Amino acid sequence: MNSSDTARLQMDRARVRALAAGAIGIFIALILGVIGAHRAGGLGWQQFLRSYVFAYAFWVSIPLGCLAMLMLHHCTSGWWGFPLRRIFEAGSRTIWFTAILFIPILIGMSKIYPWMQPGDIPDDPVNHFKKIYLQPGGFIVRTVIYFAVWILLAYFLNKWSAEQDRTGDPIFKDRMVSLAAPGLVLWSLILTGASIDWVLSLEPRWFSTIYGMIFIVVECLAGLTFAIVVLAKLWEYEPLKDSVEPKRLIDLGSLMLTFTILWAYVSFSQFLIIWSGNLKNEIPWYMARAFGSWAVIAVILIIFHFFVPFFLLLQRKIKRRVRTLSMVAGILLVLTLIDVYWLVVPAYEPSGPRLHLTDIFAVIGIGRLWFGMFLGELKKLPLLPLHDPRFEGASALMEHQHGD
Repeated sequence: MNSSDTARLQMDRARVRALAAGAIGIFIALILGVIGAHRAGGLGWQQFLRSYVFAYAFWVSIPLGCLAMLMLHHCTSGWWGFPLRRIFEAGSRTIWFTAILFIPILIGMSKIYPWMQPGDIPDDPVNHFKKIYLQPGGFIVRTVIYFAVWILLAYFLNKWSAEQDRTGDPIFKDRMVSLAAPGLVLWSLILTGASIDWVLSLEPRWFSTIYGMIFIVVECLAGLTFAIVVLAKLWEYEPLKDSVEPKRLIDLGSLMLTFTILWAYVSFSQFLIIWSGNLKNEIPWYMARAFGSWAVIAVILIIFHFFVPFFLLLQRKIKRRVRTLSMVAGILLVLTLIDVYWLVVPAYEPSGPRLHLTDIFAVIGIGRLWFGMFLGELKKLPLLPLHDPRFEGASALMEHQHGD
């Protein structure tokens, strides 16, 4: 048994453990919801749904980020994406599963979104469009459209990649490149709408013109950092250990640094614009998040989501080693979870963070279920693409090993 077969065997075992842990996590979160529903003054199902929305908002970021980074790789045809391409493809092929995971949100949307309650949005000219836009039917139709577009983009990119492996026809490379640029624009527009519907509308009286851009960066950073962590786990197996030179990792570190800087830029830009405008409809969002107990989370994000990785990723010796690079990526992935928590949960807990057990088990449950599906997709294809004319040397070595 060669190392590639060993990797697949370990993926199978990890997949079973992940799916079991995910099922247990969701089950415990449900039980906690049942118990809370029978307690006097307990939120019960409402708290379960709030925890579910937070956990879902984080975990859906990874497959959507994988799809975006896959299209970015095809747009640039850069070597940085070659060792990550199969990880991006596997992640994008799980978007259909995240659509299924969205069903509890649709079922419980009346307990999640305040605009479902009559009179929550003031009836004035400023909020006239919001009252038209935020309707249950429109919310459901738009969600179906979002997932349909993402799934179609992932379907064609993965289909053509598999055909390229099978036939070696360069036409499939051209098709993937041709779809990537318009697909990336479409992905960004759709994600902007989804972030407004799923997260921003938790506080329907507030609005921001840069909110969608923040989530675009969050998704890309989540997909990239997750892929680097997985790459580090697979690095010792063929064909990765023989086909990818360590110096190529510098590009991955630089790309991660770019998205870290971009995250800081768009986050600060939103704060600066809203704070300088000093409008009563915009300021309350930051009043809840920048003062009191939530300010501690904000400071943690500033220090560990920006300054620490910024200075670490400036060092070439960190970016040249897959283990150290994956450690930085892991830190950023955890901080992305905290960032999503800071964006979502203050809508329910404006006075300060209160970590509920349902938050923990919802994150574990959704995350492990999704990760199990991801591992099932990852083992379906060789760990490096075959016959790609953009990477002829590595593709030739991979073809020889795959033939053996």
